[in-house]
Formats: sequence, structure tokens, C-alpha cells
Amino acid sequence: MTAHVPSTLSELFERTALRYPTAPAVSDGEARLTYRELEEAVRASAQALIARGVSPGDTVAVHMPRGVPVVVAVLAVLRAGAAYLPVDEVYPAPRREQMLRDGAVTHVLVAPGRAERTAQPGPSVLEWPFPPGGPAPVPSVPLPPSHPAGAACVLFTSGSTGAPRAVMLEHRQMVDFALADTLPLLGPGDRTAQSSGISFDTFTFELWRSFAGGAEVVVVPGIPELMEADLGKELRRRRITAMLAPAIALNHLARHDREALSGLRLLCSGGDVLLPATCRALREGGFSGELFNLYGPTEATVACTGFPVTDTGVLGEQVPIGHSFGRARLHVLDERLRPVPAGVPGDLYVSGPGVGRGYLGRPGLTARRFVADPFAGDGTRMYATGDRVRSGEDGALEYLGRTDSQVKIRGHRVEPQEVERALCRYEAVSEAAVLSEGEPGEKRLVAFVVVGQEEFLLRELRSHLRAAVPAHLVPAEIIVLDAMPTDAHGKRDRRRLTDMLGDQASRRNEYVAPRTDTERLLATMWEDLLHVESVGVLDDFFTLGGHSLLAVRARLLLRRQLDVAISPEVLFEYSVLEEQAGLIDGLRKEVLAR
Repeated sequence: MTAHVPSTLSELFERTALRYPTAPAVSDGEARLTYRELEEAVRASAQALIARGVSPGDTVAVHMPRGVPVVVAVLAVLRAGAAYLPVDEVYPAPRREQMLRDGAVTHVLVAPGRAERTAQPGPSVLEWPFPPGGPAPVPSVPLPPSHPAGAACVLFTSGSTGAPRAVMLEHRQMVDFALADTLPLLGPGDRTAQSSGISFDTFTFELWRSFAGGAEVVVVPGIPELMEADLGKELRRRRITAMLAPAIALNHLARHDREALSGLRLLCSGGDVLLPATCRALREGGFSGELFNLYGPTEATVACTGFPVTDTGVLGEQVPIGHSFGRARLHVLDERLRPVPAGVPGDLYVSGPGVGRGYLGRPGLTARRFVADPFAGDGTRMYATGDRVRSGEDGALEYLGRTDSQVKIRGHRVEPQEVERALCRYEAVSEAAVLSEGEPGEKRLVAFVVVGQEEFLLRELRSHLRAAVPAHLVPAEIIVLDAMPTDAHGKRDRRRLTDMLGDQASRRNEYVAPRTDTERLLATMWEDLLHVESVGVLDDFFTLGGHSLLAVRARLLLRRQLDVAISPEVLFEYSVLEEQAGLIDGLRKEVLAR
């Protein structure tokens, strides 16, 4: 007799809750619920949502801090027949408002006391939990059934038009992803780290791969915070056995803390290029579990390929993105949509049950990127990923890059045009161009701006950006130009801008030797972290090659060596050595004066 396969996320969760009622389901630093307790909380919360106007077909934004309440809210929205749109609290207000507007949101769930902050014309704002202590008792009403083809989730990606776009995923696509046997299935006793922001598709991985088999979702600090607090120690303390980590974080750990992940049973990498040297370093550091390199756009439900890294000695210049994940069908095609031979570069298209419904409210863009699958013959569609790949002798795909201007920054798809638009919204900036530089898996954004007024502070421009776009869209370096270079046709000459990136020595200021103890300590620290020589007081941390994860290590070293705690925002603002040293000295004087 064939076992019944769930067709919706609610059915998938209910099945697991019946199988493992007493197994831990979700926990954070304050609460821990078994599957039975979580199921009861979800059912009561869904009743309360329906009583407050949530109906099947609605889209409900979950705008709350990460933790057990977010998990209950997401499941309750689904049980009420609606789709959830996770909105990360760390996003700037303009981005959050755009997500609510473009996502066609009908209701917004917020943490207690946040209703005024989120209120705007349109969606109904509901505080969670509804009264203190949990949902208010409501008359029992039947919970609406979910449909496999019904919308389950709306996620945003960076848009080619300079604006984020909403991807709509259905229940059947997410269930197919959750149950795919490409990865080892998790079960009771496994503890999955929930470390990503809830707006990212990795949150989907952490939640539904765990709930598919009865594992526990353990809410931990985000990757940067974990690394600053000693990631290995924190993972051991939480008894984490499974984790999905961005490739850039693994590349960084391989150089600085290769033993941090040694206790994991399953480690998945994704979002960017995973380096073979990273895999070897992690094995040398004691990691003996299963290691998978995953690839997939949100439009194809998180992952469509996977590669198990077993023998690190046979890896070439990069780790392949692998073979089909689950039931995804992969096509490597030329410009006429004809299959290319093995070893020949081509454009990657994905078809199969994981391909999403399309972009919400963007029929033209949906038609261009979700095209008819000529190999299926049943009217199904395939998604044009925009990625160039080639297949190796064993059929495993190798990633070669983008066919458009998109880049991967810290695991996130970034469209430079979106950053350029945000820069030009600052009144002093008349023109902007954004490029990426760095090795695969270590790329960062660099912005070139033309300023139209004399009084101008880069620090204020950086503050403007942080208030306008998510952190991964803020360039690591901003270079001010008198005029944007143009070619013979009067168009922007991106090749000359690229040449400027290559001439990093010319971007450094005139060398001025450190003069104080703090300046000398910072200079030595930066030389060690960034692998550069002769750091002077006028040098900028990010111009020298720094990025967010190196900034995490810089903050950790400052706390250890000088007992000074600096927030990430302040470190970005005071990125010039002379200014940062002055800030640190001022903070230390304040502490001594107390």
C-alpha cells in the first residue's frame, strides 16, 4: 500500500504532528513547543485570524522578530487559508512599505506595541498575540481547506527594473521541495538552526525541511551575530545538527574558524560560489557530516540542484552546483532554446513541479521569464534563471556566471540598478553606477557617484542608503567622481569604471603613518585581517577590501583587545582609520569617566 503524500503545507505539518506529538518542534531562548503544542497553538491562532477577517486567498504579512511566535504565525496564516509574506524587521521602512504594497497584502501581523510603526493606509494591522498570553477565545469555526495549487508564500527578490519583485509560490511546489530526497531527510533528534532573516528563501528551507520529518527548528542569532559570539561554541550549546549557511560565511570560517562546524551532521551551502579550499578546510577542521552545495532561485522554490561534496581531493576550480534537486528538470540551452552538448556553456532553464506561479502583479515580466517548456508537451512552463552553466562528464552542472547584470552579494541576488536608483534619490548625487568586485564567493559592491554640490559627506550618503535599502544592497565602498566616464557614443563607459576597480592602489589615500596607540593597533589589525601592507590613518576599511563578515571579526577583536563594543552601523560610518580611532578613544574616555 502506497503511503499518502501530503499535497499542502498544512497537511504536511499535521501529518508530522500526528506522528511525533511529543517531539520538540520549535524553540528559541524563551520558549519551546512540542509538535502537539505547536499544532494546538496554530489551530487556535488560525481561528482568531479568521475571526478578525482573514479569508482564503488573502496575503498576510508577518512582520515580527524571529522567534517561536513567527513560526506559529506563519503556520496559522496557512491554516486560515491565506498566504504568508515574511517581512524582516531589520529592513528599512521604505522597503517594508513597498513589500506590503506590491505584495497585495490584506493584513499585517506585528509584535505587541508595533502597530503604530507599521500602520499605513490599506492593510489591516493586527498585533500578535492578540491579547497577552495568547489568542482570545473565539467561537469554533471550520478551518478552510488548503488547495495544492493555492498560494502559500510570497517572497521578494531584487528586480531587473530597479525594484524588488514578488515571487508567488504554491503549496504543491513547497511540499515538493520539503519532501525531496536529494538531501538526507531530517527527523526527531535533529535540530536545525534557524539563523536567516525571515524574508529570505533560506527561512523556507529551515522551516519546511525540518517540519517534513519531525526535526526541531531552533531559532538562533543571525550568522554575523553567531560569528561574533563564537559560532562553534553557540552551535554546540544549542546542540545544532543541521544548518544552511551562505557560501561566503563558510569561505570566511574556513580561513578563520574551521572547527566551528565540526559537530554538525548535515551542512548545506548556497547563495554563492562555494570554494573547494573551503570544503577541504572544513574537513580538516573536524567536520565529518554530509556537505551539500545547493543552487536555486526563489522562482524555482529555493533549490533546484544539489551536489554532495564527498571526496574534496577531486574537486576542480569550483564546487559544482550538481544534479537535479527533487523532481526539478534542468535544461542547458542555447539562444534558440536548443540543448547544448556536455561541456558547452549554455543558459540554464528549470522546469518541473518546483517552478513558481510567477511574479505577483507583473504579467509582462512573468511571461518573459516563465516560458513554455518545449520538452514537456503538456503546457507546463520553465523558468529562465539568467545563469550560465555547463555540464561536466558526470552530468553535474558547473556555474559560470550571469547572463545579465545581476550579482550575488553575501548570498543575495542583487540588481545593481536598484542600488543606483537608491543612490540617486539622495539629493547631492546626480549620477551613480554600481559594479561588483572580488573573487567568486567574496564579491562586494562598489559605487561610483557624481556629486552636484560642494558640501557633501560620504557618511551621510551611507546613512541615507542604510535607511532606504537592506544591508546587503549598501555598497562596501563609494567612490566620488567629477564626471561619469563615457565612450565615443556618449554612453556610460563601464569598462573604464571596471579598470578603476582593478587599480585599487590608486583608490588608497596618501600614506600617513599612525600616530597614537589606538591608530597603531587598528592599523596592525587591519593589515592582518585584510592582508594588506602599510595601512595609514587615511585608509578606509572597505576600500582596502573589507566586507561585512570581516567587519564582524574587526568588531570582535576590538571588544577583546580594547573592551569596546561598536555597532555594525557605527563601523560602517566610521570606516576611515583616523575617524574610527578617534571614536574609540572617545568611547573609552566615557567609560573611564563613569
